[in-house]
Amino acid sequence: MPNIGPAELLVVLLVALVVFGPRKLPELGKSLGNGLREFRKSTQGLRDDLNVTAPAQPAATVAPAVVAAPAVTAQAMAAQPIAAQLAPVQAAAIQPAPAQDVAAPRS
Repeated sequence: MPNIGPAELLVVLLVALVVFGPRKLPELGKSLGNGLREFRKSTQGLRDDLNVTAPAQPAATVAPAVVAAPAVTAQAMAAQPIAAQLAPVQAAAIQPAPAQDVAAPRS
């Protein structure tokens, strides 16, 4: 990304002066400054909120337990019946849809 030097900055300021005029330019600068200030306040508030939710003290260091997960391959899945593959799904979670009464159209 190219750096903006003094010559480029002067050209940008002259173009802004010609486009907006000498009366409107200070007003635009003030509104731009207010917008940047509000943006900084909101981002600082967000940072503060995120820092508050982080724990104040580090948790005690506990050695993680190493648990070997069983290897599940496509061949092992194909060898099992479908009902055995769906066994972890709780029956209570699967409920039939309520019957809907559909009135017959009148003739």
